[in-house]
Amino acid sequence: MVEVEVYTNRGCPACVNAKRLFDNKGVAYEEKKLGSSARMDREFLMRTQGSKSVPQIFIDGTWIGGFDDVLRYDRAGELDWRLGLEDQPKVNLFTKFIRMMRGHTF
Repeated sequence: MVEVEVYTNRGCPACVNAKRLFDNKGVAYEEKKLGSSARMDREFLMRTQGSKSVPQIFIDGTWIGGFDDVLRYDRAGELDWRLGLEDQPKVNLFTKFIRMMRGHTF
């Protein structure tokens, strides 16, 4: 199974929704709570290139982005593939280009 990491913060409805999405898919994830330690906060800033929004989600070490990004992957049929739940979907060239520009692998 894949490794899913979800950076969260208190009082974040999108964080709750992201965790619920993974729960509904039966996918285990590691919740990394910001503010729990200075080390965790530094790790978050380094891995997300200074992002200030949560949640931020990584699948097998690849930065997917926030909850809206995860929803886009889900609607495109690509999230289940990234989670190891389905075979690789057909992705159009434009989508591949956008993913490549964000540093994602296929």
